[in-house]
Amino acid sequence: MSKDLLFILIFQFISILILLSLPGSKNRKTALILSIINFVLAFHTFFEFNPDKGFQYVSSFEWIPSLGIHFKIGMDGIGFLLFQLTNFLVPLIILSSFNREIKNPKAFYSLILLMQLSLNGVFTAMDGFLFYIFWELALLPIWFICLFWGGSDSKRITLKFFIYTLTGSLLMLAGLIYLYLQTPGEHSFDLHAFYDLQLTESQQSFVFWMFFIAFAVKIPIFPLHTWQPDTYTDSPTQGTMLLSGIMLKMGIYGLIRWILPVAPEGVQQWGSIAMILAVTGIVYASSIALAQKDFKRMIAYSSIAHVGLISAGIFSLTVEGLQGAMVQMLAHGVNVVGLFFISDMIFSRMNTRQMEELGGIAHSQKLFSIFFMIILLASIALPLTNGFVGEFLLLTGIYKYGAWTAVFAETTVILGAVYMLRSYKAIMLGEAMELQKQEKFTPLCGNEKMVLGIIIFVILLTGLFPKLLTDISGPSVNEILNQIK
Repeated sequence: MSKDLLFILIFQFISILILLSLPGSKNRKTALILSIINFVLAFHTFFEFNPDKGFQYVSSFEWIPSLGIHFKIGMDGIGFLLFQLTNFLVPLIILSSFNREIKNPKAFYSLILLMQLSLNGVFTAMDGFLFYIFWELALLPIWFICLFWGGSDSKRITLKFFIYTLTGSLLMLAGLIYLYLQTPGEHSFDLHAFYDLQLTESQQSFVFWMFFIAFAVKIPIFPLHTWQPDTYTDSPTQGTMLLSGIMLKMGIYGLIRWILPVAPEGVQQWGSIAMILAVTGIVYASSIALAQKDFKRMIAYSSIAHVGLISAGIFSLTVEGLQGAMVQMLAHGVNVVGLFFISDMIFSRMNTRQMEELGGIAHSQKLFSIFFMIILLASIALPLTNGFVGEFLLLTGIYKYGAWTAVFAETTVILGAVYMLRSYKAIMLGEAMELQKQEKFTPLCGNEKMVLGIIIFVILLTGLFPKLLTDISGPSVNEILNQIK
């Protein structure tokens, strides 16, 4: 059992080499097959994982022994769920690219698989130095995907994205080195060695800000969010899916794994500032989303609001807030991938994402209108969908933190319903488009039905049976809170 996780990561590395060695004509299907195998291997761990036993599938090898650096990986309930999310979404992201023209597919799909490996490394690393290596490694493939397969302004946008994320990463590295130097005896980057440190309040404040800024950039939290709307809008759809569906979860995971237990007094001292920034981001992004005419850009601002709510839930330091963050991370990952895919389907047929130029699609595309509506309702937290449970828990936790804070946090639900339903009305309802435009919107093809069908299945499954998720993350969440208190 302990070697299962190591085997999965090794196979994912081998998958990249396999894809690079094959001729171009086979890249798309091979990438899909390899990603499905990766998903099956990851899903197999469900049958042996015990949420009550803390970190499992642990493998540890000396890497740079003179510096106390180990290649140490493992998963508790928190990392386990994000590990599963990563390996579930990557095959869907690859499948969504079928019937789309991809230049240099070998490089494109190899970068996606490298992204998968890097993200899994982030969610399973138990050594601070290893965590940093995977964190930085995840930046490279998505940067190249956005640069070479993005829009006409990709150079400027990706440079801004790179500067933001690299600056945050260097601050995090400073924090990791500082913690390393505080470990007794032969210094260590081991996660639990960091947890055992007895740091002063001023030391914890320093660590808090070094980590928080790095994670706030990646999430992103206001006011470090300005790279996100342009990057999401300009990137190819698959790049946007990777960024929004999985990569931003790195930052949220970092808050839970590397800030709360390592610097609890820093969180107590500065968490209120982080809460204010998160809630400000909710109100700001929701308000800006109301004014958007580009559907994809509207989803980008919606994502800022949703992750702001998740971050606020974490800093409420309540069981409900942290459990809600875990559930909502998974729900947001699934739902936002579905929404960006819908945006791509519309653009690929109509060559526009301007909502005012669309309308009446539901008259001729009944199945598409149903798929769209279900995913949209999940994103606005309709009961019995995956979005409801997470948002309910988050708002409960935030209310325990402060009633007025919860009132402002509720903005994401109220305004989200307004701009999402209004976008559906503009795109799908109203007067039917003239016949020539209707004919351009061709019926859904097989891969599109499969991607949307799987997403809706997961939306309903986890909405009806949320205990599938909360039972896994619950013991680890309680352990984190116990370390704080």
